[in-house]
Amino acid sequence: MNKKILIIIAACVIVCVFIAVGIKRSVGLGRIAVERASVHNLLNQARQSEAKGDLLETKSIYQKLVSDFIQSPDVGSWQKKIEDINIKLLFSPTITPESISYEIRSGDTLNKIARAHKTTTELIMRSNSIGDSLIIPGRKIKIWNAPFSILVDKSQNIMLLKSDEEVIKTYVVSTGKDNCTPAGVFKIVNKLSNPTWFKAGAVVPAGSPENVLGTRWMGFDLSGYGIHGTTEPKELGKQVTQGCVRLSNSDVEELYDIVPAGTEVTIVE
Repeated sequence: MNKKILIIIAACVIVCVFIAVGIKRSVGLGRIAVERASVHNLLNQARQSEAKGDLLETKSIYQKLVSDFIQSPDVGSWQKKIEDINIKLLFSPTITPESISYEIRSGDTLNKIARAHKTTTELIMRSNSIGDSLIIPGRKIKIWNAPFSILVDKSQNIMLLKSDEEVIKTYVVSTGKDNCTPAGVFKIVNKLSNPTWFKAGAVVPAGSPENVLGTRWMGFDLSGYGIHGTTEPKELGKQVTQGCVRLSNSDVEELYDIVPAGTEVTIVE
């Protein structure tokens, strides 16, 4: 009799376990379904917002996707979308929390305005569709008013462009072979468009296929080192340089327009 009771009890326990597992699985599947529906709705909202040209709202939706569904396999693509929107916002007249509306005054020049707000003339021109240096007093223009900083991670060969600790964009770079790119905190002290390369025993002009500097140069306060373009885009993501940080020419031209002299560059191992 006792043996029969034990068998019945064991059977009941097994049944309860199966029921519990089934309930747990059903709850899990239900949660996944709810999450998928939420993601789908947010993506639809983002597409509609982007179609209307509301970049700030679109960015906010993608940020919500990243924060609410951090385990999703699509987080990387959402983060990339945020960075793409960041660049569009930088080069658009949309006023953001990091920018101000400035009314041009008599006697102003683009250089004067850029120096006063620690930005670049190129960024002012691109974000306000100014085609030349002629500016009109009384016109209101967008000025980026938050400082930029740059972080280079040698171990991953990536560069982060940041503003007030927000990552604006991630770039793939090349750094020094045998880990020779110096680690530390530096500042950009000079900028050159279409630079000439003065190498030992030769002068290589801008545009030459042998000019490893590419189309832009941003020199550090450490002589001989800086950020520049490349004639070898296939080598990006590797440690192949003589110590400088290389980007693709399109990326370095974009960065050149954004960051002013004085921008802090931190390089980590």
